[in-house]
Amino acid sequence: MDFQFPPDVQEMQRTLRRFMDDEVLPHLSEYERIAAGGTFPSQVIEPLKERARTVGLWNLFLPGLKADEPGTRLSNMQYAPLAEIMGRIPWAAEVFNCNAPDTGNMELLQRGQNVANFCSFRLREPP
Repeated sequence: MDFQFPPDVQEMQRTLRRFMDDEVLPHLSEYERIAAGGTFPSQVIEPLKERARTVGLWNLFLPGLKADEPGTRLSNMQYAPLAEIMGRIPWAAEVFNCNAPDTGNMELLQRGQNVANFCSFRLREPP
């Protein structure tokens, strides 16, 4: 049995690692400084979300998306190593629109074919 990820998933792993190293990690101390002051660090998260969506690292976990819904359509097996990479920083999943509880909500809404609002770029309004 072959347990290797397909080449496209391996490339996505490399892309995600680079994004985490080059885009997310450099903002870690700024995020923590702002959050320690009692404010949600939207000024850190929102630009990273824009960039993640631009490079195709958006909605990595929904395998059953329609062609017009943004995301990668990865299976759970393909998504698992990406979740591990994102897990290096507790808040990183939000950058890729893969954070709880939004992921669970999207999965439930997808079953009802009403996922458009949750797959859109802005799930919540910044404070």
